[in-house]
Amino acid sequence: MSIRFTTRARGGLAAWPVAVVLAFGLVGCSGGGDDDKPETSASSSGSSEAKPDAQEGDPAETLAELKGPNGLFLKVTAVQRDAGGFITVSGELKNDGDKTVNVPAQLSGNETEIIRNGSSLGGATLVDSKGKKRYYVLRDTDGRPLTTTNFPAMKTGETLPVFMQFPAPPADATEVTLQLPMFTTGALEISG
Repeated sequence: MSIRFTTRARGGLAAWPVAVVLAFGLVGCSGGGDDDKPETSASSSGSSEAKPDAQEGDPAETLAELKGPNGLFLKVTAVQRDAGGFITVSGELKNDGDKTVNVPAQLSGNETEIIRNGSSLGGATLVDSKGKKRYYVLRDTDGRPLTTTNFPAMKTGETLPVFMQFPAPPADATEVTLQLPMFTTGALEISG
């Protein structure tokens, strides 16, 4: 898993807390297996690199496939309910077309607060048909969507890892539908 920190430093002081956190994080590392991993939650730093570690090392099982415009294709590989009260949907966005494409701006949705933070999957929603509720992508305190952001132009055959975080529906809701503007919908089973 790679994490990219972006900080605006004045006099270099902002980098100091990051170095301390990294140093303490390395001291607490163990050489154990997957059972030793703490639960992680992703936070948006405006970078497409910040992606939760859903199933590191495991082959990606396809839970749903959503077809989009211009040969774009979203393969959902994980839908995980986390202890923090949210659901993380992870997968891969692929250009199956025969030419380079830009990820459509419509995927960011139409909310001004999300749009001003750049391209994202902020227009995605989860629908709980049983509970008759729709869940929108979570945002941080600065209004940035908790999804993959800032997509580059995608070449033919290129794949990008993506994630989206939503508020969790009630525990008895085990199936939801993922909706993404301009894409087909996909039924998903929640794990965890």
